[in-house]
Amino acid sequence: MRDRLVLALLSGALLVYSGLVGHRGVLLVAEGTWVAVSLGLAVLVLPLLGAWFLWRSLRFVLAANRLARELDAEGGLAVDDLARTPSGRIDRAAADEAFAARRAEAEARPEDWRCWFRLAVAYRDAGDTPRARRAMQHAIGLRAGRVPAASPGRMSRG
Repeated sequence: MRDRLVLALLSGALLVYSGLVGHRGVLLVAEGTWVAVSLGLAVLVLPLLGAWFLWRSLRFVLAANRLARELDAEGGLAVDDLARTPSGRIDRAAADEAFAARRAEAEARPEDWRCWFRLAVAYRDAGDTPRARRAMQHAIGLRAGRVPAASPGRMSRG
């Protein structure tokens, strides 16, 4: 629930900021001089980029959550029993061990989105967010039937 609240607040802040920046861009364009119009048009690009980023991020989060719910309903979500440090962070050695198991699972069945979903979670647990995101995007694509199975050679951590 906390994550949803943070997402809603940040999305709202981005929309307010985009509105303010867009308003300034319109004022600059209305100024009429070539410098002001050029700056105004450049400033108007920022809200468009913000809206695109927000749309892509929300789409990714909603798709990943949909896969998580589906996997949970099937009983296929991995149990989070990794060892943790006293501060609550996942122990690196435990995360690496879990990652190795998930990578082997994905290598054995590269066409199964469930394996890629669990691999994405293992990447995240190991602290490799960019690869976690790519693996989750691949799982989403496999589930939607848009992506062929990838070669297992791309699944290294290091």
